[in-house]
Amino acid sequence: MLTLGYKASAEQFGPRELLDFAIQAEQTGFDSVFVSDHYQPWRHTDGHAPNCFAWLGALAARTERVAIGTSVLTPTFRYHPAIVAQAMATIGCLAEGRRVILGVGTGESLNEVPLGIEWPDQKERFARLKEASELIRRLWTEEFVTFEGQFFKTLNATVYDRPKTPVEYWIAAAGPAAARLAGRVADGFICTSGKGMELYADTLLPAVAEGAEKAGRPTDAIEKMIEMKVSYDDNKQRAIADCQIWSALALPAETKMGVEDPREMERLAPYIDLGFTHLVFHSPTEEQDRFINAYARDILPRLRERWG
Repeated sequence: MLTLGYKASAEQFGPRELLDFAIQAEQTGFDSVFVSDHYQPWRHTDGHAPNCFAWLGALAARTERVAIGTSVLTPTFRYHPAIVAQAMATIGCLAEGRRVILGVGTGESLNEVPLGIEWPDQKERFARLKEASELIRRLWTEEFVTFEGQFFKTLNATVYDRPKTPVEYWIAAAGPAAARLAGRVADGFICTSGKGMELYADTLLPAVAEGAEKAGRPTDAIEKMIEMKVSYDDNKQRAIADCQIWSALALPAETKMGVEDPREMERLAPYIDLGFTHLVFHSPTEEQDRFINAYARDILPRLRERWG
């Protein structure tokens, strides 16, 4: 069964407006809402960067059904993993009875270097993520955790407020090492669209399976999510124009999913056929309310009818 989510563009909208869009997404039929966590946005002019913990707490209080989470947060530099564990557990308590997901990654210098943090190489960033993953899991399941890691330490630390429904831990990857780590230790795996099908088919998903096998875990137990960058409108030129907002980060506008015919969304089929079961849609348009209504009306029912 497919889970169909909405990506809240935290670098594009302020916290109150973004919250309204997320509430609208739940009301129109999306299954999940994910938000990124940036200290600085990708662009200065008209940029935004609300704190994801505060924003998710508000979202938990204002919604009732959707799964909520980060895609993604870095728990290894400006945040200590223990603080991340505490914050997400609190959000889990506020959203008790539904899914709360901590999606993590190795990070971006844009969000760390401005705070005086020296940006290390990929090897260290990955080592930090592995260590943080272990510590966060322990703090969610144990008491009086003493941890002596290379990068992080705790002394008899306890997270006192934990949800009855455990927070899920997902790992994002753009390469095989992090994908194998997701297979070994995570509840879910996150990646983004537009990288070429061979990356998913030949590298990332096999690496997830390899990690799961080495850990003695069934691969099917690891939820596989992909963020789909889409520009959907009944006017193709307007859909293409909307892509310029995020053109520095993703596909060129001419190769985006800017469509005027819902049947073109069947281009999603190869991703689903590869085994992705959680699709989160990220639209670049400034008119998010129009996108949410149109996509929920025209596209989500077609996807559910075809793939369940």
